[in-house]
Amino acid sequence: MTTSKSIIQDTAVASTRLAFDRLLLAGESQTLEFKASFDKATVESLVAFANAQGGTVLVGVTDSGRVQGITLGKESLNEWLVQIKSSTSPSIIPDLQVHQLDGKTIVAIDIAEFPVKPVSTKGRYYKRVASSNQALNANQISDLYMQSLQLSWDAYPAHHARVDDLSPIKIERFVSQVNAGGRFALDAATPMQALEKLNYVQQGQPTWAAMLLFAQEPLRHHIHIGRFKTPDIIIDDRQITDTLFEAVDQAMKFIISYIAVAFEFDGSIQRKERFAYPLPALREALLNAVVHRDYTDGSDIQIKIFDKQITIFSPGTFYGKLTVADVQADNYRSSLRNKLIAEGFYLTHAIEKYGSGFIRIRKALLEYPEVEFTVEEKFGGVVATFTQTRSQPESQPESQPESQPESQPESQPESASSLEARVLALLIRGPMGKREISAALGQKEVSGQLNKVIRALQVAGLIAGTLPHKPGSRLQQYRLKSSE
Repeated sequence: MTTSKSIIQDTAVASTRLAFDRLLLAGESQTLEFKASFDKATVESLVAFANAQGGTVLVGVTDSGRVQGITLGKESLNEWLVQIKSSTSPSIIPDLQVHQLDGKTIVAIDIAEFPVKPVSTKGRYYKRVASSNQALNANQISDLYMQSLQLSWDAYPAHHARVDDLSPIKIERFVSQVNAGGRFALDAATPMQALEKLNYVQQGQPTWAAMLLFAQEPLRHHIHIGRFKTPDIIIDDRQITDTLFEAVDQAMKFIISYIAVAFEFDGSIQRKERFAYPLPALREALLNAVVHRDYTDGSDIQIKIFDKQITIFSPGTFYGKLTVADVQADNYRSSLRNKLIAEGFYLTHAIEKYGSGFIRIRKALLEYPEVEFTVEEKFGGVVATFTQTRSQPESQPESQPESQPESQPESQPESASSLEARVLALLIRGPMGKREISAALGQKEVSGQLNKVIRALQVAGLIAGTLPHKPGSRLQQYRLKSSE
């Protein structure tokens, strides 16, 4: 007679078998590894799981997912635990469970994500990536350590640096921009105390973030940027070495100077200008490269401008648990490698909020269906690529508009994006006041739309006033943001 106890046992066995069948069918993954026997490679997999999000090693299963089974002695499991504990640092102690499948014995070794990373075995460090164990280099080991303690490299004191190494002009400009942005209030009369309040200076010593943002003699972290005709033919080449706010502005100005502008006619009497790429998207990609790069890596940020493509390479792969798949979604969570640097760009409105850069890029690209955007990890860093998959709208010869009136009736306002492009194109020549810009656009007077566009370009960080402390001055002019 079948008892209720035996029914429960049979049900449990069937349920366990079904669960294992699903695991074996799915194969090895981010959290699952198969091992035919217990050996040092098993310990390496456990370390890799502990340094990632945890996982399970099934011992007694071949790489193909076939249940081979193992033979266990009376003390086998205890010996395994001793070996795992003694060969890992910090010592990890997993959970071991024995299971029977079709009369064969397998052991499931489970390990959770370890709270204090990185874990090593025999002096070597691994992390689980997809279905394999990746050996970590020195920079990745350092990153894991700081992540686990919620530290940030740029918050450490810079070796041998003094507050005298910081530029008072750059600090005052930063404090002014922070106060104007409204996200934080700082005392403009005591700029050094303002830096201490934001932890850029700690116990009288500048942090790495302070040196990268405000140093009088910038640290040698370059942006190497060039205009290429082919991979071997360079038309123009520049190496930008400056503090980060200024480096972004210089690089953006260089990019704008080499982007083609198409002149469109839609039936109205005034031409409309459209850059070959959306400038806000390019600026977001540049900011991501500068703010989130690995500054312990001596490589340069590299920007290559081709006829139909722009690539931006940033040293250092995605930080923390962030993956390429995550940034391609609209709900990813940012993981900050450089917290103080990111804070500085956020407080000055150069970035809107953490984790929104790639979302903003995709939004800007909605008006550019002919531009394809990709992001990938390779060469030890992140590469963002903008590619023109088809031609821009037909461009008209530069001389054609001269025979047509430049003015446009107020009843036919052009789009904000078109007007933004025209203003930026004008400012490439040099600083201009609103009335000069208005006249160059063919307008009889400064329009409300032009005022809105200038404000929008300032908020986006693409232009700045030449008199930042007197925004309403009649002598105010506007320029593409660059080093001052």
